[in-house]
Amino acid sequence: MFSVLVAVEIIVSILLIIVILMQNSKGGGLAGSFGGASVGTVFGVRRTADFLSRATTILATLFIVLCLIANLFFLPGKATGKSSIIQQGGAPTSMPQALPPTSKPAATPTNSGK
Repeated sequence: MFSVLVAVEIIVSILLIIVILMQNSKGGGLAGSFGGASVGTVFGVRRTADFLSRATTILATLFIVLCLIANLFFLPGKATGKSSIIQQGGAPTSMPQALPPTSKPAATPTNSGK
């Protein structure tokens, strides 16, 4: 279910990008570059702006709602309830023991008589 929700969210985000780029800006927008200006002749300039504005609002709202649903209900790993070591905090319960001092091995007598 989570992967289906993510797939829908990706489709909505791509549509949102396209709708935002189609809107006219001071530079003419992407609509003028790819022939989207002809959409204004079908609906009229005012209706096209209203349609794109409404589509942007609907897609943005849908994107936010899908993000919240995925985060609250379907996010993998939320059901385990484990906390990390950093969240547990505090000092370690026992300090490592120091190694006992080592003595040098006794000197072995050498045969200096040869």
